[in-house]
Amino acid sequence: MLLGYVYKLRPNDEQSSMMDSWHMLRASYNYNLRDRIDAYNSRFIQGNYCDLKTKAEIVPLTCPISGATGYPWKVSGSAKVKKQEEARIFGDYCDLSTKKVQKFVEVKKAKRNAGEVQMAELPALKAARPWYSLIDSTVLQENIKRLDKAYQNFFDRKQTGFPKFKTRSTFRSFTYATGAKIDGNKIYLPKIGWMKFFNSRPIPDGFAVKSVTIRKKTNGWFVSVRIEDPKVPNFPIMSIDEANTAVGGDMGIRKLITFSDGSQVKNPKLSTNKKTRRLMRLRQRALSRKKKGSSNRRTSGIKIASLHQRITNKRTAIQWKIAIEISKKFDAIFLEDLKVSNMKKRCKPKKDEATGRYLNNGQSRKAGLNRAI
Repeated sequence: MLLGYVYKLRPNDEQSSMMDSWHMLRASYNYNLRDRIDAYNSRFIQGNYCDLKTKAEIVPLTCPISGATGYPWKVSGSAKVKKQEEARIFGDYCDLSTKKVQKFVEVKKAKRNAGEVQMAELPALKAARPWYSLIDSTVLQENIKRLDKAYQNFFDRKQTGFPKFKTRSTFRSFTYATGAKIDGNKIYLPKIGWMKFFNSRPIPDGFAVKSVTIRKKTNGWFVSVRIEDPKVPNFPIMSIDEANTAVGGDMGIRKLITFSDGSQVKNPKLSTNKKTRRLMRLRQRALSRKKKGSSNRRTSGIKIASLHQRITNKRTAIQWKIAIEISKKFDAIFLEDLKVSNMKKRCKPKKDEATGRYLNNGQSRKAGLNRAI
């Protein structure tokens, strides 16, 4: 069984500043993304060209890591297998013992993807930029895997857009694959050391730490611990034939959910109520008056982010509370698969054919609906 527990960290000033300095991971992420884009452009867009002297087709010289440098095949096993893999590329080889040309035995191997090639270049990155040596190696590797996952989600259509370059506001976490340990209310992070945290939920006996993700939020640093115990079976999934009680839910604006049995869940309207909207408006107005780049403007931005974080925490708590109540009451729950992004799209413009002027399309009224959605 795999579980995920979240705790709030209690780092000291030195540890906090060290984790803040690891924002260089964002530069590595953006560099690897640009490297893959350049590799694609040089291979499939730029294409080959004709050499005027030899009248031959020439492959352009490219510099991307994922496209030009690095050994493209996975090398594993004994030296004999490695020799066979090299012969697979360079042709037959001469056996020094028999002085004869030997035919290589073709072995089954896979080609390295862009992520594996970029991981192989991490030692060169540390040699060229020594400050990356302060970061744990598994963190650098997971940073590249994060880019791999973004690519995979894009091609599997799990996300709408192509992977984007990260900014300070969109890159606020890093992951340890191995090396993290937990002892009571302390957690050990490689290259950072032991750090206290609020042990609000003890880890069950028998579970081992699989991976650790550190995330910075407005109200401090948080750690998400992924634990596993292979001896404990996963949560059982009931088949539809075994369900004795079932209910359907319709999502709404005035009422959060309306069930088929007639019951309703009240919409708390955490971000659209009168008090919260007024407070948000005042804080945003105060932010607009501050000089750009000043410490006062940064403080006002933190106040706005804290209000958003408070709304998010309340919304998450209410959703878990409602989910537990519904799951205890019914065996099967059916909800509509809403496309929220489509519901919030702008209204199409209306044009008067006679005058050529644009008519009112109701977009100003739809702004309030989008906010409620």
